[in-house]
Amino acid sequence: MSAVRKIRLVVLISGRGSNLQAILDQAASGELPVEVAAVISNRPGVHGLERARQAGVPALELDHKHFANRPAFEAALIELIDRHRPDLVALAGFMRVLTADFTEHYRGRLLNIHPSLLPKFRGLHTHERAIAAGETEHGASIHFVTAELDGGPVIMRARVPVLLGDDPDTLAARVLEREHRLYPLAIRWFAEGRVRLDGERVWFDGKPLAEPLWLEEALLSR
Repeated sequence: MSAVRKIRLVVLISGRGSNLQAILDQAASGELPVEVAAVISNRPGVHGLERARQAGVPALELDHKHFANRPAFEAALIELIDRHRPDLVALAGFMRVLTADFTEHYRGRLLNIHPSLLPKFRGLHTHERAIAAGETEHGASIHFVTAELDGGPVIMRARVPVLLGDDPDTLAARVLEREHRLYPLAIRWFAEGRVRLDGERVWFDGKPLAEPLWLEEALLSR
């Protein structure tokens, strides 16, 4: 990989932080050109914070329950994030709906991973809903975050088959394995300047992306 300036990354979590771990591991190995400047959780005591501490990354708590309303929480969150001067903010299982004020503040430098093949199954309980709908394929998507819930422009997706006898847990485990490959790659592309948001469109390698890339295609573009 050619030399690339490391970007400063802040990761927001709400739980165990398995995608965070994939990012931390690749950052530590040098494969991912980022400095993880901070990990912030809106839920105290979650395992993802311990993952950050073990990696020597500041692990910060900002409990949303301590604020009177969503705007007050988000104002404090923006202040906390911006102390770390991030080039990119990554949502990795951050279970809070964000307002337009927040998403506009970080427009073009705010990514999310969602466990479905967007635009299908926005919101929660995606694995249960995919099985109930009789889907034969399911997966995960990386997108730029906008004010529309799970509706921002999609960069890349990874698919897995829905197998006979799958339950939400078995399907979730299969999707999660793909997520751990998908998210670091999207972050790396951002760091390298290969992917960006222009208006409402994703640009990749200097051209507007007509359709989101599939992980299999993406790996050929490394």
